[in-house]
Amino acid sequence: MTDTEIRLLRSPAEYVDSDHPAIRSWAGEVTAGAGSATEKARRLYDAVRDCIRYDPYVDYTDREVFRASSVLQAGAGYCVGKAALYAALCRAVGLPARVGLADVRNHLATPRLIEAVGTDVFAFHGYVDVHLGAGWVKVTPTFNASLCAKLGVAPLDFDGTGDALLQAYDSEGRRFMEYLRDHGGFFDVPTKFLMAEMAHLYPKLSQPGGLRGSMEVEASRPHDDRHP
Repeated sequence: MTDTEIRLLRSPAEYVDSDHPAIRSWAGEVTAGAGSATEKARRLYDAVRDCIRYDPYVDYTDREVFRASSVLQAGAGYCVGKAALYAALCRAVGLPARVGLADVRNHLATPRLIEAVGTDVFAFHGYVDVHLGAGWVKVTPTFNASLCAKLGVAPLDFDGTGDALLQAYDSEGRRFMEYLRDHGGFFDVPTKFLMAEMAHLYPKLSQPGGLRGSMEVEASRPHDDRHP
């Protein structure tokens, strides 16, 4: 990266609002005593993955679900919101980061989520590129450990060195997630675009006020009962 790119990707944005006091405070708390950029990235990943509950039933008509500081305040968010938060935390401690979007196939979604989405292909799934050492690594702090336990899949770990995208298989060897198309990385969350795409692609899911509910409660059902 050029010096300009490094400065840009360490800078706050509207939705990756790394200059927000709550973002800066939590980033400092989580990384206190960390001796390297790799350790900072790993600690922040674990914090976002497990302290921020994954919620696919957020209100996609509300731009705050895409804003890092709002996701932190809510303590829950969907994949793009959690990606924005992780990117903001990384930037707050000086690590260049950008939000990535990709289309994925989800084989173990709950019946209610599949019904709301209308397909097992989820467009514009959020992940993060963070620059460490010699290059970029891709990470996805989406599914919290307690949800993974109910879905029958090990939590996705990040050691700070290699990519940590998504688990390909669950604990019984069945396909869990697969990437279909990568749309690249962005300085900030393209919120207006995503709001329009969500409304177009998933009208049943994109309801004012959100659908509400808990995927963890739904995931507590036996594995064989998760698909309609």
